[in-house]
Amino acid sequence: MTTSFSPAAVHGNGTAIRRPWRDWLALGLLMFPVLLVAVDNTALTFALPAIARALEPGGLQLLWIIDAYPLVLAGLLVSMGSLGDRIGRRRLLVIGSTGFAVLSAATAFAPTPEWLIAGRAALGFFGAMLMPSTLSLIRNIFPEPNRRRLAVAIWAAGFSGGAALGPILGGWLVEHFWWGAVFLVAVPLMLPLLALGPALIPESRDPAPGRVDVASIVLSMLVMVPVVYGIKAVATEGPDIAGLGTIAFGVAMGVVFVRRQHRLQHPLLDMSLFRNKVFSMAISANILALFSFNGFILFLAQHLQLIGGMSPSAAGVAMLPALAATVVAGLVVVPLVRKVRPGFVVAAGLSFSAIGYSMVAFGSHGGGPAMLLAALLVLALGVGTAETISNDLILGSAPPAKSGAAAAISETGYEVGSLLGTAVLGSILTASYQQHLRLPVGLEGMLPGSSLHNAGETLAGAVDAANLLPPPLAGALRDAAAAAFDSGVHVTAAIGLVLMATAAVLAAVVLRKVPKAA
Repeated sequence: MTTSFSPAAVHGNGTAIRRPWRDWLALGLLMFPVLLVAVDNTALTFALPAIARALEPGGLQLLWIIDAYPLVLAGLLVSMGSLGDRIGRRRLLVIGSTGFAVLSAATAFAPTPEWLIAGRAALGFFGAMLMPSTLSLIRNIFPEPNRRRLAVAIWAAGFSGGAALGPILGGWLVEHFWWGAVFLVAVPLMLPLLALGPALIPESRDPAPGRVDVASIVLSMLVMVPVVYGIKAVATEGPDIAGLGTIAFGVAMGVVFVRRQHRLQHPLLDMSLFRNKVFSMAISANILALFSFNGFILFLAQHLQLIGGMSPSAAGVAMLPALAATVVAGLVVVPLVRKVRPGFVVAAGLSFSAIGYSMVAFGSHGGGPAMLLAALLVLALGVGTAETISNDLILGSAPPAKSGAAAAISETGYEVGSLLGTAVLGSILTASYQQHLRLPVGLEGMLPGSSLHNAGETLAGAVDAANLLPPPLAGALRDAAAAAFDSGVHVTAAIGLVLMATAAVLAAVVLRKVPKAA
């Protein structure tokens, strides 16, 4: 896959001019869609209690409000990466940014949970156009390894910075306006890119792409949607035929998808990339790092607001030091890999994540939010360390001709990790809450049927129901809901601990021979 740049950056003989100042300005513009996606994810997390009160979704609906976007996005990332190779990555980025901004404004006024879920799914369609374009453009703008490593660190820091900004901005907007305001952030964030991107970001595309394989696109969706839906169903309803059968169907479609890619001359997903152990392990580390981070933020945001009694903006400020630590960690490890092998740096980052989860799994939550916030700080340092180096290993281990495919796979890893963190850990947390909740005696005659049902579904529902009760019963209901929620937090933290510790060992073994950076 060769790259063609915009005419403004081409010599008379057709070779591309490297202009460092234009490269870094282009990178700055590419940060806006990165910030948008990160802000959107964490701002929504902090708006969930307000959404739960305004729209009264059930437990499963609440999870779909979170997961509809990353589910569609993850299923389409590889397809959109292939489309960007054909029509131009910058062009696809502009189309996606425009659609994302328009749909965000429409979703902000959703009157029902179903509308909001549909809006989030539509945002996933345009979001899938954004992320592969940014990383593949970075790979082509910065071909030199050291500059590319720094650019990737800044790109990863954009995710972390957006995650840090999202809670504060989202919390402030929810408090001063309404929950839909968090979606309107997309409009001003996209204006600089739309205004300056065509002039400063060099276009790149594959001059000889293969045909679009519609069957592979459909198969990729038939893998992601059933598997995630099945995981949700099993976690909330228990392992029944419907849930397990849905997962099995998704896995079967995955086998069909892989076999088809091996047969095609121009596959949608180049499976040969996975034969590289460095590439495969780096993808796995990326997925698990984001899995741990998003799963942790999901339950911590609810704990701080609904149990700790913090306002959305206060909870966001409380989490800011830890979220900002991911930015610092990502930038610090760039020069570190010149002295320490990258595999050991990735393993150390995953180990920090395991330590953060161990603090939650074995610690007491009765002393307030300090312990949970300290655990988030440790986890954030690990995520910032692991994801920065793993992303560079992904791009560096793939041939330049396959940079678009590598970028799409890396982005898919990001979204799959985020998706699984909320879907798996969120579903387990919801199921544990519903299983362990012991409602105080005497509520039946004092609460409307809908409020009683919502109390049994989600923590937010229980807190809202408690506000309708006299003090003794209200306190009893809040205590019962907090105990049930914390039991789920311990379970999910133990799962996170095992996964992160295992991943750290595998990263140290598989990546141990990757040489230090020059």
